[in-house]
Amino acid sequence: MVLFPLVLLSSVVVHVVWAVPSSAATQCTGTIASLGDVSAAIKCTTIDIMSFTVPAGETFNLALEDGTTVNMTHTFNMTRVSVTVGDIAFGNKTWDGPLFQISGDNIVFNGNGHTFDGGGPFYWDGEGANGGVTKPSPMMKRIWRIKISGIFTNVNVVNSPEGVYSVSNPGLLTMSNLIIDDSDGNTPNSKSDGLPSGQSTVGFAVSTTKLIIENSTIINQDDCIAVDKGNNITLRSNTCMGGNGISIGPVSSGATVSDVVIQNNNIIQSDQAIRITTDAAATDGSVTNVTYSGNTGSQLRMFGVLIDQSAPSILGVPGNGVEISGITFMGSENTLFVNESADNIAVNCGAGSCVGIWDWSALTINGGSYGPINFCGIDGIWD
Repeated sequence: MVLFPLVLLSSVVVHVVWAVPSSAATQCTGTIASLGDVSAAIKCTTIDIMSFTVPAGETFNLALEDGTTVNMTHTFNMTRVSVTVGDIAFGNKTWDGPLFQISGDNIVFNGNGHTFDGGGPFYWDGEGANGGVTKPSPMMKRIWRIKISGIFTNVNVVNSPEGVYSVSNPGLLTMSNLIIDDSDGNTPNSKSDGLPSGQSTVGFAVSTTKLIIENSTIINQDDCIAVDKGNNITLRSNTCMGGNGISIGPVSSGATVSDVVIQNNNIIQSDQAIRITTDAAATDGSVTNVTYSGNTGSQLRMFGVLIDQSAPSILGVPGNGVEISGITFMGSENTLFVNESADNIAVNCGAGSCVGIWDWSALTINGGSYGPINFCGIDGIWD
């Protein structure tokens, strides 16, 4: 900071103070058109990302200055009247990844509708995380070393090798207007033995606090959004298609999930709309204060609502080491349509581990029939 001499104005003494940035480099605009540009560009607090291909086996890593604004953009060559679209592709290699990672506080990342292409068909073998080809997962990593707060918006991801976003933010993060399109993974290929070639393509794996995911579309072959642990999380106005719907869990030992709002989402052609699962062997965990409001679901294949404490089994012998409480359907009506062969509601609690009174008066399910329900503290579903 530079303090200039006193200035006398109308007998009022005024100190004229000019703030000088700690580093002139932070005022620049960095441009990334190859992986080699990253180290120089991240010294700036404005960064433009042009179209390029990340070499196979390398991570596009943005360790950003706090307060940085990043734009995916395109370039024009007015002489040759050409346009370079600002999309990012990744070379193919059997490795663990991730393909992309980002860190920093108070970041604004605007994809401007541009795309990260993960090259999924190279990896897809119908086995996902269960074996076969080693796959970079998650594709867009934000956990442990990789943390961001601020805004992440207008980004498209296509053909992720396996999972896409792993979210563990250090402060409030809003993720909005995102598209994940792994619809090509619904088709079998020569390696998938007749199964959909894409598997384990979780859209968002969430272990965090103070997170909003909104106005996004996820087409995949696994959980649309899965909250493994965390609190103060809002999931609203998203569309999920083809996977396992919106999930809490599976909650493991020592993990807690609380104060989650799941609102105005639309779940289509999924195994279930809403699921809460806990590991049968887990201890010292909890799930509390999860509120569902205004959600819709259609063409649900297995369940409308599933609460199950027997993971990794489905409706197996439940454990009781994770307490579940305050699971409510309230506010705007939640309306689900399940296939006739589906269980519209199934609740499989361990002895004494589901507690309190749960208000489900704002839940309407059409089709199917009741599955097993072994918890008597649910109000509203028998009316």
